[in-house]
Amino acid sequence: MSEPYDEAYDLITMGRIGVDIYPLQTGVPLPQVETFGKFLGGSATNVAVAAARLGRRTAVITRTGADPFGDYLHQALRGFGVDDRWVTPVPEYPTPVTFCEIFPPDDFPLYFYRRPAPDLEIRGDELDLRAIRAARIFWMTGTGLCEEPSRGATLDALAARAKAGTTVFDLDWRPMFWADPAQARPYYAQALRHATVAVGNVDECEIATGAREPAACAEALLDAGVELAVVKQGPKGVLAVHRDGTTAEVPPVPVDVVNGLGAGDSFGGALCHGLLSGWDLERVMRYANAAGAIVASRLACSSAMPTAAEVEELLADHR
Repeated sequence: MSEPYDEAYDLITMGRIGVDIYPLQTGVPLPQVETFGKFLGGSATNVAVAAARLGRRTAVITRTGADPFGDYLHQALRGFGVDDRWVTPVPEYPTPVTFCEIFPPDDFPLYFYRRPAPDLEIRGDELDLRAIRAARIFWMTGTGLCEEPSRGATLDALAARAKAGTTVFDLDWRPMFWADPAQARPYYAQALRHATVAVGNVDECEIATGAREPAACAEALLDAGVELAVVKQGPKGVLAVHRDGTTAEVPPVPVDVVNGLGAGDSFGGALCHGLLSGWDLERVMRYANAAGAIVASRLACSSAMPTAAEVEELLADHR
């Protein structure tokens, strides 16, 4: 999984990829939907797309099926400016697809067709550990810990990274990918020891640490080893607490929600952009909130990721 490269990436993400098959009608149950759109999907992949839209040099480590949907994902990644050199095929497995229903403002059921999933076949001995160590930010997810060999590969990448630069753990709790929620916490704890930033909502923080109240979640994540804890609170906004005592709690940017799926990935890409820019914590959180809000106001995920100009325009409108 290695080719020569001439400089470090701003961001390398590792994790899920697939094809999102989204209805082109909102408020319609899936059995009655007549038309769908096809989009690049997968949380870690969307984060790489979001950061690329903001001008960052990004790549994703993942795997697809050796099929037309896999070909489509390569084409889409290149179209978004995301390096696909570490996206490799698993001939025996189909590329995953995900359907959703869209009931704004807050009900967006997901239906995953990914058993078995090629992106869980990432193997440690195939990783380009030099590139992972060199990246300014490395981003991994909780889903990557749910099965072997992806689990071992993810932990290998974290160990090789050794907290170089910024290492983000997206807690990304998806219960349908785990046989038993109790199995997750030991692996989450192991990953947190290698991470410098943890990002998750209160449900995800509870899986990782046992805490549920936002301030307690942040404290527990810091105690687990990270330098920055980012706790998403839905309509209450986001709480970010740094080990140095800096705290930022900012409200969401109000928008008319069309599809909340993908907003968190846009938030993640913008979070990386802000950290790379060296902004203060409150500015980073306000910017990431705005980026997430823009995607929530649009139908798709990857193709809805905003440009820097769009984020700045929304922020200016709400100052």
